[in-house]
Amino acid sequence: METLVMEANEINELAKNVLDIEANSILRLKNNIGEEFDRAIDFLFNCKGRVIVTGMGKSGHIGRKIAATLTSTGTPSYFLHPAESTHGDSGIITRNDVVIAISNSGETQELLNLLPLIKRFGVTLIAMTGKLNSSLARVADVTLDISVEREACPLNKAPTASTTATLAMGDALAVCLLKKRGFTEKDFLLFHPSGALGKGFTYKVADLMLSDTEKLPIAKETDTFVQTIELISEKKLGMAMIVDESGRLTGVLTDGDIRRTLIKYQNIRPLLAKDVMSVNPKHISSTDYGAAALNLMEKYSITALAVVDENNRPSGVIHIHDLLKAGVA
Repeated sequence: METLVMEANEINELAKNVLDIEANSILRLKNNIGEEFDRAIDFLFNCKGRVIVTGMGKSGHIGRKIAATLTSTGTPSYFLHPAESTHGDSGIITRNDVVIAISNSGETQELLNLLPLIKRFGVTLIAMTGKLNSSLARVADVTLDISVEREACPLNKAPTASTTATLAMGDALAVCLLKKRGFTEKDFLLFHPSGALGKGFTYKVADLMLSDTEKLPIAKETDTFVQTIELISEKKLGMAMIVDESGRLTGVLTDGDIRRTLIKYQNIRPLLAKDVMSVNPKHISSTDYGAAALNLMEKYSITALAVVDENNRPSGVIHIHDLLKAGVA
């Protein structure tokens, strides 16, 4: 094997090309979502047994991940190695199961060897393949098209874009089933009791937030901009919650708002908090899970959230540091 000398810029361009090819392979799948996908969801949702995922080689590795994702989101699943299936492991399959068979070519012999047993039991077969005229596709009850224009490998040989597309299609199945089952945060916690995921659904915002009223940075709309800056500096949370005359949250003033105001105005003395605050601020309830607070912070790139009661009055603040200390983030 001859070693090819590559410059750093060539390596970077090749890496970007790989990502472009794989990203496009996923986007192309959107055209394949339709009646067959709907039928697959119906079969999986109505399955009285378990979902058995099978695939050989790289497809097998992807199949293991799909089975794991289905299981963790409310659809009991197992991975069955097709080569081992003909040596006794096929006994895991029952008549109430649904089989998802993965093969890009649709001609993987170890997988085809399993088909007589599947058909003998009358088990529903969902094929995930890139060849709609393949042996696997022809015998399947439902066929999901995972074809790609080309592999990201320069030789167009190594499974790269095709495995990425397969994984994405598996995720689409799992997420749709999760939604259809009404899978909740509490359900998720049952299957993820350890680690940050579990802690995110163990802790409520009330368990982590700052609720001491004397330490909360609450300013009135009629407070001056300068007074509000002093409050933010005193409370050391990087923000102030702005309330109207009824005590309801109407805005927040953050370090970013302060910087933008100083750039915009030459004379800041006449400014009131309501003149420069961010309106309709993101907020959360004390009864929400810590994971929900983390999701808002990550989605909107913020480090602190106002916690409000049922009347939209501030009752606390939860900071990203609170989530980090609790192991949620």
